[in-house]
Amino acid sequence: MKHTTELTVRDDFTIDQPLHLYTETDHEVWRSLYARQTALLEGRACDEYLAGLHHLDMGHERVPVFEELNQKLMAATGWRIVAVTGLVPDAVFFEHLANRRFPVTWWVRAPEEMDYLQEPDCFHDVFGHVPLLINPVFADYMQAYGEGGMKAEHLHVLPMLARLYWYTVEFGLIQTDNGLRIYGAGIVSSKTESIYALESEVPNRIGFDLTRILRTEYKIDDVQKTYFVIDDFDKLMSDTRQDFTQMYLNLDGLSTFKPTDILAQDRVINKGVTP
Repeated sequence: MKHTTELTVRDDFTIDQPLHLYTETDHEVWRSLYARQTALLEGRACDEYLAGLHHLDMGHERVPVFEELNQKLMAATGWRIVAVTGLVPDAVFFEHLANRRFPVTWWVRAPEEMDYLQEPDCFHDVFGHVPLLINPVFADYMQAYGEGGMKAEHLHVLPMLARLYWYTVEFGLIQTDNGLRIYGAGIVSSKTESIYALESEVPNRIGFDLTRILRTEYKIDDVQKTYFVIDDFDKLMSDTRQDFTQMYLNLDGLSTFKPTDILAQDRVINKGVTP
């Protein structure tokens, strides 16, 4: 992570993208990651993600200029990206999403961190998240998540809602006519997970179930033990459109599930094996 004292951080934690601070090394890392992932994702990423990537035409030669991407995003779905220095407080994040603003880390990982990064960088945020914001249904889902996050924080149930974000926005799979495909940003931005999520026999792949996900723990420092599979984005939106307040009350105090658990009621697409 890069640190600099010359950036002016606003009350909403946003900054102006500091284009002058990008080095040739930053641009080379972007070029390498972009080339690697675009080669991997044909036949692996869902059509909606690939269409968004094509529409944005963010380029592979340099770190994108956020305002150039915003012109296309705003025209398509009314979303825009805002530069930040790193992770922002939950309340700030939710407010941005609820107002169709997606916070994007400005800095680029170091060359020695190409395959693993503890904190999301510009490549993860822009390449991983932004293409699907072109899709009207997913764009609405993200706004609704922000609105739901503001309520969940007030109800003190953020851990439950965070699991929904993890298992959809970050590490979601989708069933298509051509088989399973990737849409989660944590997968599409990672070489290892792009291959593992679809081809490994180790993880479980289970049909999307909202209450199941709200009770399922996750790991942040390893490849996933379970992926949840949606049927399509319209179904994801309809399944999560409801007010979660009563669901939170019903689940309060119940035990959580481990990432490796398979339950009797699960719609198992494929059961993982012990590595």
